[in-house]
Amino acid sequence: MTNAIITVNNVSKSFGGVNANVDIDMQVESGSITGIIGPNGCGKTTLFNSIVGYHPIDNGSIKFEGQEISKLRVGEIARLGMLRTFQQTRIYPKMDCVDNMQISISHRLDSKSSIFASRRGEIRDRAEHLLEFVGLYSKRNLISGDLSFGQQKLLELAMALMNEPKALLLDEPTAGINPTLINGLIDRLRRANEDLGITLCVIEHNMRVIMNLASHIYCLSNGYMLANGKPTDLQNDQRVIDAYLGGH
Repeated sequence: MTNAIITVNNVSKSFGGVNANVDIDMQVESGSITGIIGPNGCGKTTLFNSIVGYHPIDNGSIKFEGQEISKLRVGEIARLGMLRTFQQTRIYPKMDCVDNMQISISHRLDSKSSIFASRRGEIRDRAEHLLEFVGLYSKRNLISGDLSFGQQKLLELAMALMNEPKALLLDEPTAGINPTLINGLIDRLRRANEDLGITLCVIEHNMRVIMNLASHIYCLSNGYMLANGKPTDLQNDQRVIDAYLGGH
């Protein structure tokens, strides 16, 4: 892959002698939507946490736009342009949606600074634009804790987009969402990729979603990279069927 924005090479991570990731190789092409699948406990979230700096890797290399990032902290990696979302939403439930959006860029702009004050109107306009983008404009002044779980996930997506990431890692974005909202979320992820130019890497258990969303998929099993390829390749790979697809 000649245009990789994220490159993972020979990465391993263990916890208390338990191997969560073993010699993982993976590349995410710039501008793509890449999927990661595998059974529960196979090491998907650990891999995400390694990529964005939540814990140090035991060995290997992780590069973002060609720069080694495996020794960097979460905030340093975020400032380079790579963010992640979580299975459980991380919002500010006592604040309204617009305030959630504005506080989400606090690591980039000091809310007490003159720069923030001079751009307050611009920042609010951008917040409202992105809330409209994810379908929450009518909820913009509601307390975010009163939103449904699916709407909270849309808010978290908008908060991530507020930071103008180059790459966004999403950990099970459709988990816990009412099925009626899933198609809307898929559409907004595609638009974030196509219209905003954001590279997406998505952990997802909903096979219908990931097979229709991603152009390239990696499958993990027991901490190892089992297979990777186009969605149709994995659907017909007997190793993947035996390890994962056959049970769904």
